Amino acid sequence: MARPRQAPQLLLAILVALVAIAYQERKKTFISVQEVPASEAFVVTTLEYVTSEFNQESDDKYNFRIVRVLKVKKLVTDHMEYHVNFEMRRTTCPRLEANNCSFQEGELYKQIECFYSVFVVPWFEKYKILRKNCTNG
Repeated sequence: MARPRQAPQLLLAILVALVAIAYQERKKTFISVQEVPASEAFVVTTLEYVTSEFNQESDDKYNFRIVRVLKVKKLVTDHMEYHVNFEMRRTTCPRLEANNCSFQEGELYKQIECFYSVFVVPWFEKYKILRKNCTNG
């Protein structure tokens, strides 16, 4: 049995252990992290979502479209998270139009490189952009 002077130390040790366990529970631990092809079904729908969101938020007079996907990483827990690097180019389609758009050339040519981190629950068609960063290419 613990001596009376050791009781506060024991209680402190138990408290520290409980705080550490609670912290570990809140941390996001991924079951799987892997690079996946851009042709994977959920990646395609995620990229469509990202493109749509980008064009809605953009102040540009023209829509952008993905030219090339550079890298896709899939992280899995109770949901999926995609980390996507890609290149986009300005199209000839004005903002309200999006069908059969070719890419701008000449003085209106613009290419950007983007990184997006997207929270995805595909079976509920739920998407949320966690982080994004685009730079002129």
